[in-house]
Amino acid sequence: MDVTVPGTQVVGRAAAVLRAVSGSMPRGLGTSAVATATALSRPTAHRLLTSLAAEGFVDRDALSGRWVPGPELYLFGVVAAERYDITAIARPIVRSLAEATEESAFLSARRGDETVCLLREDGAFPIRSHVLYEGIRFPLGVASAGLAILAFLPDEAVEAYLADADLSGYGAAHSPAAVRARVAATRATGYALNPGLIVEGSYGLGAAVFDASERPAWALSLTGIEARFSPERRPELGRLLLDHAHRLSRALGGR
Repeated sequence: MDVTVPGTQVVGRAAAVLRAVSGSMPRGLGTSAVATATALSRPTAHRLLTSLAAEGFVDRDALSGRWVPGPELYLFGVVAAERYDITAIARPIVRSLAEATEESAFLSARRGDETVCLLREDGAFPIRSHVLYEGIRFPLGVASAGLAILAFLPDEAVEAYLADADLSGYGAAHSPAAVRARVAATRATGYALNPGLIVEGSYGLGAAVFDASERPAWALSLTGIEARFSPERRPELGRLLLDHAHRLSRALGGR
């Protein structure tokens, strides 16, 4: 029997607002944009933002009027980092990947049915893709990092996710059948390819990073313009990506 816990809806809505605001950095979001991102009415979003601001969880930029993460989130993050933060271990590997490929390299973490970008290191090539940035979230199966993680989950977990996930907002290229096909291709090569499916002309490659229990808990990825991810160059980029992902998995106690 399902039991509704009092206040659950409010907590869920507040969490959705915090995710939307934290994923909007560095620019922040206006109240209407928060309402749209969370499927809440504007008055409800404004009430939640005001309450969260009173507790220090969000702040409002005096010049732009946009909402940004507040100081309490920073303090919570510092405490949580003692248990969850792997960036100190990962940063040298992410930087090495960017240097070796000359592209932008990223570390993302799985959080439920999403990935959250944690680190970015830019390579020497001067033209960059700005689809990914620290704090942005994507559903599994959308960006290359999330596709890499999804591909190395058990088949039953992949099917359960695709049965429930609504990726229609990302276009027909993210139908369940299309995602299944990319999962199969990722398993065959070891790395995921995003051929401009989020922003036209912006390509990405992703590779899963495994924890000590052999689960795909993070991913390394590369992004750049289409010309830099040609079919001729992709195998070399994929080899470098998998090598660095393997190094990070070993450093974290995984495979």
